[in-house]
Amino acid sequence: MRIALVYDLRGDYRALGFSEEAVAEFDSIETIDALASALQALGCEPVRVGRGQALAARLTEGEHYDLVFSIAEGVKGRSREAQVPALCELFDQPYLFSDPLTLAASLDKAVAKRLVRDAGVPTPAFAVAERSAAEVAGWDKYPAFVKPLAEGTGKGCEAGSLVHNAEELQPAVTRIIERFHQPALVERFLSGREFTVGIVGNGTEARVLGVCEILLKPQAEANVYSLHNKELCEDLVTYERAEDAKARLTGSRALDAYRVLQCRDAARLDFRSDETGEPYFLEANPLAGLHPSHSDLSIIATQNGIEFLALIGMILDAGFGRYGLARPERERLLRTA
Repeated sequence: MRIALVYDLRGDYRALGFSEEAVAEFDSIETIDALASALQALGCEPVRVGRGQALAARLTEGEHYDLVFSIAEGVKGRSREAQVPALCELFDQPYLFSDPLTLAASLDKAVAKRLVRDAGVPTPAFAVAERSAAEVAGWDKYPAFVKPLAEGTGKGCEAGSLVHNAEELQPAVTRIIERFHQPALVERFLSGREFTVGIVGNGTEARVLGVCEILLKPQAEANVYSLHNKELCEDLVTYERAEDAKARLTGSRALDAYRVLQCRDAARLDFRSDETGEPYFLEANPLAGLHPSHSDLSIIATQNGIEFLALIGMILDAGFGRYGLARPERERLLRTA
């Protein structure tokens, strides 16, 4: 089976003059090499296509694949992660992971929070400043956290994101709007434990792979799982498998949110607890990173005895299952997982 690998490579965009912050969500060649090797080991033929524009050109020329494996983030707009899936649907091309609606709704953190909140999954109080800090002048829930509405990988999350009063809030909001050219999300800051939850599967068959607690080391940027801390996670972050009652509750709520948002095949969801230990939904990542040792979903899988090859096989099986297809050597993988 031919599997098209679609991705945004950091090096490609650096060559175009993009800054390090601008390429933070994109992938390294190590990730692409690992995915291609895993697909080949699982009996598939990986085809390295590259970014969405390259896929568009191939599909327009009449090329077709058994499945598109896209981890492309896109470059512009709050629906950028939905661009490749929308393209696949336009050409009736089977693809992995969530559909355009889920990807667009999840990237807009306020939309995702409203959806899960209305379904009964708790999320911290929040407000959105579309164009100026004046729009959140009445905010009174401190401390608060300010971040871009539609970014990932901790972009815009830093020490200055944590504010304690209106005097700190106003410049923090203005800084986000001007720097990222998008709305700022203001959210009540939760001082408790931070979790990320890995999920694989679809509908009633979706299951929690594991719950991971994120612990910042003393030398890390305090109070926030920031871009800086993520990029240097080997030195600044400790990832611990969490199995206590609050972790199990977090996993249950993550699974509820996964289904509410109609995520498909695999995703990672982030939660943080308040001072009483109550876990709250922060955001969903339906296009989770897949570096074999650096990305959170892979770390969660490893913590729970699932090697990278088996994780990719599980994701493939979930996607193939939606289309009524079977992956080569499926039974062999099941015996080794």
